[in-house]
Amino acid sequence: MIKNIKSKVFILFPDGVGLRNFAFTQFKEIGEQQGFDITYWNNTVFSLEKELGYPELKIESTRIHPKTPVIINHARKRVELSLSRKRTKDKVYPTYRFPLRWNNLKNIAKSSFVKFHETFSATPEGWQRLMDQMNAAERSTQRYQEVKAQLEEHRPDLVFCTTQRATQAIAPILAAQDLGIKTACWIYSWDNLPKGMTTIETDYYFVWSELMKSQLLEYYPKTREEQIFVTGTPQFEPHYDNSILLARKRYCEQHGLDEKKDYICFSGDDTTTSPLDHLYLKDTAEAVQKLNDRGYNIGIIFRPVPVDHSDRYSEILKEFDDIITTIKPLWKPMGEHWNQVMPTKEDFALLVNTCHHCELVVNICSSMVFDFVAHDKPTIYPNYEQPELKKGIRDIGQNYKYVHFKTMPSDAVVWAHKKEEYLYRYSTAFRKSS
Repeated sequence: MIKNIKSKVFILFPDGVGLRNFAFTQFKEIGEQQGFDITYWNNTVFSLEKELGYPELKIESTRIHPKTPVIINHARKRVELSLSRKRTKDKVYPTYRFPLRWNNLKNIAKSSFVKFHETFSATPEGWQRLMDQMNAAERSTQRYQEVKAQLEEHRPDLVFCTTQRATQAIAPILAAQDLGIKTACWIYSWDNLPKGMTTIETDYYFVWSELMKSQLLEYYPKTREEQIFVTGTPQFEPHYDNSILLARKRYCEQHGLDEKKDYICFSGDDTTTSPLDHLYLKDTAEAVQKLNDRGYNIGIIFRPVPVDHSDRYSEILKEFDDIITTIKPLWKPMGEHWNQVMPTKEDFALLVNTCHHCELVVNICSSMVFDFVAHDKPTIYPNYEQPELKKGIRDIGQNYKYVHFKTMPSDAVVWAHKKEEYLYRYSTAFRKSS
């Protein structure tokens, strides 16, 4: 049992997504109070030692096997989704797939490999063969030898991986298992299990909820119930820390806001989830404009998703510059690539205060609903097509058919099934200026 694990724990960051949960919260301090010796095994460009003063061991090599992410892991994911489709007869699973690319010989070869396995390996045995191929490929790398040598030198009692999704986690977890070191992983997000996003197998798993526990047993039947621990998630911990709340006046002064206005937060989405997201921001702004003409005093705080560097919002922001104030997340670029943009502890405080000082949030299907409900604030989910929707552009309505929404109570959010509903929803949420 995991309670028999001794005190020396390596917290593996294969990428930056775990920083918010396990570096910017009280996770380390609570662990140390319970007698654990915690070292961060860091595969990211974010220096925990320099930024936070935490002990870290850097993984210098990030070169995984070239077949792992594009060919083997992609095929493995499609096989999982195909198995789920066969087992449940639910047509939602194919919608989780990213499209294959056929635009040149190299991509044709890769896509053919993936398509072949999706068609002919969609059995538990076929899935296991792909997992074995992926693990064998990672064990053959110099990187595997380097991380194994680190483990042999430091000999932790447990390696805890902060996400199950990252291909960068495969070699470190395999190296630990090959040395007889216990391993555990955190299922990163509420929607990950149905989407086939688990690339590593560990001795123990930590999940948000009983629902996620049942999903883990369903989608990964090799897993045993005693391996799974329901812990909740540290992701929303800062919302309950009143010490980081700013007074209304100070918050507004920091961001050039009008202290007397009521604010809506429009939380942006990435281009995959909501390719026409800018048009939903426009609809929101038009509704606010009409209400302000009727005597309301409402503004919009636009919080873009940190990894969206497109200019799709620029025209709307110009057109409604008297209504919309952009407050960008405090993420830091620490390299040249999109996945080297890292969250910061300061952004946690910014998010908490934005939730606290806004009356509601408009967002398309993200977990921002949980951030705002921690402050007893409602969420509006738009669920209508834009007239500009064309073939090849993803309809946002597809998002709400995903598995993780099927257990959501119908009144958990406010639904806007057409843009005209914004006027009614906002007029009932706010009072006219006196």
